[in-house]
Amino acid sequence: MTIGTSAYWRAAHGRGISLDGKGRLMAIVNVTPDSFSDGGRHFSVDKAVEHAVACLADGADILDIGGESTRPGAAPVSPAEEQDRVLPVIERLSRETEALISIDTYRAATARLAVAAGAHIINDVYGLQKEPEIADIAASTGAGLCIMHTGRGRERLADVVADQFDYLERSLAIAAEASVAHEAIVLDPGFGFAKETVEENMALMARCDELLALGYPLLVGTSRKRFLGTLTGRDAGERDAATAATTVLLRLKGASVFRVHNVAINRDALAIADAMIAAQRESGKGQAR
Repeated sequence: MTIGTSAYWRAAHGRGISLDGKGRLMAIVNVTPDSFSDGGRHFSVDKAVEHAVACLADGADILDIGGESTRPGAAPVSPAEEQDRVLPVIERLSRETEALISIDTYRAATARLAVAAGAHIINDVYGLQKEPEIADIAASTGAGLCIMHTGRGRERLADVVADQFDYLERSLAIAAEASVAHEAIVLDPGFGFAKETVEENMALMARCDELLALGYPLLVGTSRKRFLGTLTGRDAGERDAATAATTVLLRLKGASVFRVHNVAINRDALAIADAMIAAQRESGKGQAR
């Protein structure tokens, strides 16, 4: 069992969140018609805000607002369309709640406008390597930054963890060049993003703790992913129990933040995992005496 070190994730507008002692939940709020498991369900400002508030009531620590599906084969949207979807939701949530808000985008223009509208965190699924200007925005605004690994659109190394280091180290160099603060950064191994097989995703899960050597907290997003369906035989909307199982396993591997569709079941899963971590710490103290 691997236990992550204490950390604080600094974010924009004077906000942030402690990652010490308990796992944190990032709720997925897709303002899209075509996301793989909930597309169209919250495709209006009112429905998206209603869903986000319900996620907070269920125990979400962060709301991740996205306006473009990142599922394989999804139709791209224009920057203007993405912004039309997400900005009103962010503005409403910023006014009406105390939530920590993340914008799920790889576009610098959208990231800039989202932070101005009240978002605290930028979640970039291309890890700064599609539009590196996102690093400058994070640095200038103080926004938290989630740097995700992806295998899409490039040649990958054969070893799943070696490829993680290769990609993420290039992303971190971009962040360093822009002077993004160390405490603003978390890393996401990008489960399912050009990791097509069960074997590749499970190998990454089994070795996820090796990524802690990079020196940053880990955010993971396995929720309802295809490899869970392959393992369980269940459709996307029926994979929440499997997601909760991965939440426990990855928490015990040292991950700190969990991006999920179903907050309540993963809140319960984290309660068990965190209790196990606390028990191991106490056991270690006793042995040290």
